[in-house]
Amino acid sequence: MHRRFAQIDVFTTEPLRGNPLAVVVDGGGLADDEMARFANWTNLSETTFLVAPTSGDADYRVRIFTTTGELPFAGHPTIGSCRAWLDQGGRPRRSGVVVQECGIGLVTIRSDGPRLQFAAPPLLRSGAVDPALVADIERAIGAEVVDAAWADNGPGWIAVELASDEVVRSIRPDFGALPDIKLGVVGRAVGVADEYDVEVRAFFPGTNGHDEDPVTGSLNASIAVWLMDRDPSLRSYVARQGSMLGREGRVWLSRDDDGVIWVGGDTVTPITGSVDL
Repeated sequence: MHRRFAQIDVFTTEPLRGNPLAVVVDGGGLADDEMARFANWTNLSETTFLVAPTSGDADYRVRIFTTTGELPFAGHPTIGSCRAWLDQGGRPRRSGVVVQECGIGLVTIRSDGPRLQFAAPPLLRSGAVDPALVADIERAIGAEVVDAAWADNGPGWIAVELASDEVVRSIRPDFGALPDIKLGVVGRAVGVADEYDVEVRAFFPGTNGHDEDPVTGSLNASIAVWLMDRDPSLRSYVARQGSMLGREGRVWLSRDDDGVIWVGGDTVTPITGSVDL
């Protein structure tokens, strides 16, 4: 069966500089194993399938697959799937607002401009990281950790802050000792004027044969919750990610007057067509 398909580059305005996402727009009728097999074949960090929602409040439902399994939520698949849905004729119930259904429930996405923004989901786990584990992380990355916290909104993130963006770029982690860690690293930018405010790197050791993710919406969402809860005066900032992988991702984080944290990203669609599934 021919199904509408798009490959979206997320968190960039320049093709091939963000994080790619494969989207099967007509995902209805596919069995779980068929979705999993196609996601494994695309060999991207995530592939999504858009299907009919089960909630009357949702505009569509998304199934998010890595090469090895399904995720309840992920950030760049949320923005990329919404862009594909809108570009392929999707019309939200409310103007400027899309409601996406996924494994963690309903996610609100602002769509009143070219940059899409999703509401950061609540953390499933937060709080301090065991000092022994922090020491293991410091040995693995070869740098001193300024602060650390659980920042898990689905994937299982631990977030650590380093002294600066330069230190973040300098690390070459040895994850042989930490095979199960999903680690987010952040450092405040020094001397880059208005280009960006923090540098972020995301590590999934052993995932799909790669250890580092180009640009990660879920991690940036959880880091924003952590940083903004820690410092209530912090209302917005821009994160750069992917610089060590030849990418130039930008994630826009802001907290509104109601306390909702919004995660924004631009998109480019270099590939559209159909796939026979």
